[in-house]
Amino acid sequence: MSMDRRDFLRTTLAAGALAAATSLAPLPAGASFTKMRSDRRLRILVLGGTRFLGPHTVKAALARGHEVTLFNRGKSNPTLFPDLEKLEGDRDGKLDALRGRDWDAVIDTSGYVPRIVKMSAELLRDHVQHYVFISTISVYGDFNQVGLNEKSAVGTLPDPTVEEITAETYGPLKALCEQAASDAMPGRVWNVRPGLIVGPLDGSDRFTYWPVRVARGGEVLAPEGPGEAVQIIDVRDLADFLVLGLEKRLVGLHNAVSPPGELTMGELLETCRAVSGSDATFTWVGRDFLAENQVQAWSDLPCWIPTYEEAGVGTIRVDRALSDGMVLRPLSETVRDTLDWWKTLPQDRTDALRSGLEAAREAEVLAAWHARSK
Repeated sequence: MSMDRRDFLRTTLAAGALAAATSLAPLPAGASFTKMRSDRRLRILVLGGTRFLGPHTVKAALARGHEVTLFNRGKSNPTLFPDLEKLEGDRDGKLDALRGRDWDAVIDTSGYVPRIVKMSAELLRDHVQHYVFISTISVYGDFNQVGLNEKSAVGTLPDPTVEEITAETYGPLKALCEQAASDAMPGRVWNVRPGLIVGPLDGSDRFTYWPVRVARGGEVLAPEGPGEAVQIIDVRDLADFLVLGLEKRLVGLHNAVSPPGELTMGELLETCRAVSGSDATFTWVGRDFLAENQVQAWSDLPCWIPTYEEAGVGTIRVDRALSDGMVLRPLSETVRDTLDWWKTLPQDRTDALRSGLEAAREAEVLAAWHARSK
């Protein structure tokens, strides 16, 4: 079974486009942080703001009493946040709507190419005090290294001018985006590196597959063993941390994901069963059999990246983020709210999960597993 993070890339990049077609039901109540008003009202510009992380971040900022302006193309969920100021343009050269305006901070949720990030950062550097770029843990160059942290080396490209986003270029391009922002605003940029972002509004179903599948009940195909490591972050916890970081003027680098050793596949599935109250049972199938039956990690069985192929998976360090105020809600809350959100979606959406095995395919693999020793 090959795991070069190609599936990771595909689903990560697809998430933004898919979220545009996802029903934006009312967002669940945030964590306790968002119930308190900030002592200082910030004027925040959000580049993007209408897909998955964006809406949750805007909601968190508004709950804290901040003023938010959105800048995007006006194509994804254009009716969202009708009371906010919305500036229309395009990251790739159509930034006129931003000229001559001042904000306290900018959150860049939609940068993938360093040239484009450089344009917005350079245009805004004399008009904002603080630039927050949403990066990814995929910037790290060697996932065989256990305990990757903010000082670990990032991936590089033979040609740093390439702009095609592929499995090989995605992480290094994000690292170059970080550098582009930092070069434009030295000492004023906060690069945040989340892992797998999960929860309500996720259009990729990379996490949603498990709560939905377990809630359906019956025999569930599970990968390798219950001790396999998982690291995720609830989108609302990431949003709260972003807003808190703006208020604290955090700069530099922060990984943002659940701590290593905190969550396993077994705990994830057991929590899904407890929250949903289903009669699900779990059949843990070994990696060799899965490979023989063309069942892929991450795409067919989401959240799972085999540690035997990349030893550093599940060991990303987040000490810095935790010490600077990142708070993570219980997994049971994430599972419950994801299921509640899923129930609000139209049937044509819920009839076809965008990640994970289809029911017939899962049953076929389980039947083959049980028949192997007969």
